Amino acid sequence: MKYDFDEPVDRAGTDSLTIDGWREYMFGECNGALPSSPEGGFVNLWVADMAFATPLPVLDAIRERLNKKIIGYTKIYDPGYMEIFGSWCQRHYGYRFQPESIVLSPGIIPALNRLVPLLTQENESVLILTPSYAPFKKAGEYSGRRVVSCPLVNTGEEMSVDFTTLEQLIRDPELGIKVFFLCNPHNPTGRVWHRDELLRMTEVCLQNDVWVISDEIHCDLSRTGITHTPTASLFPDSKNIITCMSSSKTFNLAGNLLAHIMIPDPVVRASWLRLYDDMLSPLSLVANIAAWSQCDEWLNQARQYIDKNFLFLRDWLAEHHPQVRFNIPDGTYLAWIDLTPLSAVSGKAYTSLFFAEKAGVLVEDGTMFVGNGDGHIRLNLACPRAMLEEGLRRITLSLNTHS
Repeated sequence: MKYDFDEPVDRAGTDSLTIDGWREYMFGECNGALPSSPEGGFVNLWVADMAFATPLPVLDAIRERLNKKIIGYTKIYDPGYMEIFGSWCQRHYGYRFQPESIVLSPGIIPALNRLVPLLTQENESVLILTPSYAPFKKAGEYSGRRVVSCPLVNTGEEMSVDFTTLEQLIRDPELGIKVFFLCNPHNPTGRVWHRDELLRMTEVCLQNDVWVISDEIHCDLSRTGITHTPTASLFPDSKNIITCMSSSKTFNLAGNLLAHIMIPDPVVRASWLRLYDDMLSPLSLVANIAAWSQCDEWLNQARQYIDKNFLFLRDWLAEHHPQVRFNIPDGTYLAWIDLTPLSAVSGKAYTSLFFAEKAGVLVEDGTMFVGNGDGHIRLNLACPRAMLEEGLRRITLSLNTHS
């Protein structure tokens, strides 16, 4: 079946974060008036929420479940569910997680917030790589833990780990680092960490009694030909690697509110289940079952479409803004673009505010990614080509007008 990723989807009136929540989410800390919606609305290239329709088999499964007429208390009782998830992992990563290690969460962000106090004491710290997905930092602060940053290094071709600094931080007894948030693929840079990088990062953690929490929510969204390696697969006997996965990014199911957290340590897992043995939405369960059992081809076509969007973006920037620094990332559908050489935005505290006001385009800037992201913006390329082209046209016009 040929899927239509050019289809525009009208999300007005759905209480969508993308459409209706941008003011509070993006500019809640800004002083002064915020931009009003331009005629025809904003072009939304910001939050990591696809503009593609959720796959039809998933929507059909939800409709069929609604026909059962009762939406009652629900948990997973059928072992076939875990088998479907295991088969998905085996097909795509060549690895299965032990079913008994899996607990469920209403999302990966809630899981991070729950895990930090389970794994750390008040005088201990959490380590992140910057630029960083902001909820990593917030997950530490939420429990009153110190958050330590290890800046990634731009080699000109890609963002790389500064292993010397990483190892010094982990081994520093005064910092008391107890948890390392590993994001793979990395958000916002899109790096899919190589096997040797994963080995080195994880080994230094395990050698120093540091838990690794590997957020692999974007694992299905590598560029065509690039394979994701689950961190846990490299250390199958370790109980100190916790893996977080979800169907939400892959199949545009962020509102499904169901993530899978693999906790191999039985003591930590028992503590989780004692505190967070949640009931589930029956609609979330059938959505996941359909996604993992019927949507391989949808994902294959979606990845190819996103690959072409990245090529389109690269060519557009080369033609219209050759001084901008951008490399197509290994994974995610997010473009991390260095606008530092452009005079129109150089030195601006909120580049996102500039593009909202001057271009009518919503993007996220480096201030939203903890640190080490000055002068950068992040664009969401999981959208119809016409939407991307219009957003880029507006961005170019605004830069040329205000240079």
